[in-house]
Amino acid sequence: MMMVGAMAAALWGIGTVMKAPYHARWTMLGILLVSVMVLHVVLPAGHPLRMATGGDARLWGLLIAFGFIVAAYRRGLARLRARVTPVAAPVVRAGSFSDTELNRYARHIVLREIGGPGQKALRDARVLVVGAGGLGAPALQYLAAAGVGTIGVIDDDTVENANLQRQVIHPDKNIGMPKVHSAAAAMVAQNPFVTVRPYHRRLTAEIAADMFAEYDLVLDGSDNFATRYLVNATAVAQGIPLIAAALTQWEGQISLYDPAHGTPCYACVFPQAPDPALVPSCAEAGVLGPLPGVIGAMMAVEAIKQITQAGDGLAGRLLIYDALYAQTRTIAIKPQRDCPVCAGKGLTLSTGVSP
Repeated sequence: MMMVGAMAAALWGIGTVMKAPYHARWTMLGILLVSVMVLHVVLPAGHPLRMATGGDARLWGLLIAFGFIVAAYRRGLARLRARVTPVAAPVVRAGSFSDTELNRYARHIVLREIGGPGQKALRDARVLVVGAGGLGAPALQYLAAAGVGTIGVIDDDTVENANLQRQVIHPDKNIGMPKVHSAAAAMVAQNPFVTVRPYHRRLTAEIAADMFAEYDLVLDGSDNFATRYLVNATAVAQGIPLIAAALTQWEGQISLYDPAHGTPCYACVFPQAPDPALVPSCAEAGVLGPLPGVIGAMMAVEAIKQITQAGDGLAGRLLIYDALYAQTRTIAIKPQRDCPVCAGKGLTLSTGVSP
């Protein structure tokens, strides 16, 4: 018995080394068993070779019969499987949500003001966020979590240790990494159903028009007036709604600028940049860590409302939040006829009066 087992193992090993198909290896083992069976029939009782291979032909007969039964069972099972019509897997129709997405966005869908159509509008929306810092961090996180389908983010800066007190989208391990890549990784990790387009570069007049043309809505969380005026001018030229926010120390402000639909543009409200001495940077004057989170989350809220057309947005209103004294106030803002950017375009739509 041991000799036959060794021979069988040797044949199987040779087949493996030669990469012979399984049916060829089983055929070799079958020939070996039949050969042993023939030896037991031909050789006389007590022959050394017959004794070395078990001494009794009935044992090998049982093994061969068992092999035939197994082979017949496998072949019959294969035929039965071939006759069964496979059940097609459920197909998610283009434009519909998977079960996972429906469960993820369920709290939005049950909101009367958003519902299924609103969630679909979010998925189909294309939003560009300028800046992946204090304001951009929470805005990007909530836009991704809300299921905004395509989110672009442009910033030429890298993550620094001093950013982490407020720019909560970036972990400590990403210090030195471009902010847009750090933010993109966090967004996709939070919601793999969104598409993130990171642009590790500075927004310039040369690229702004082409970039904005790919989006339906722009959020400006930049930290300098040159970029803010460029974002506003480009958005006005292309008729794209702009949600812009800014903050310093304990105070933040936010509004929706959309002259194509009757609002002022950013330049109507802030026609020129203030003296730098009057508006120090966060590095110079400091900023409360959670404040960008509050205003950045407001940007995401207003973006979702704008996309889904839910409620009343901040069109024509500037919201100011004073964290130190826990006060919020809203100021009415109007288009200006002499605005060098929009030329009071919103006046015609909001009042019917030609600029």
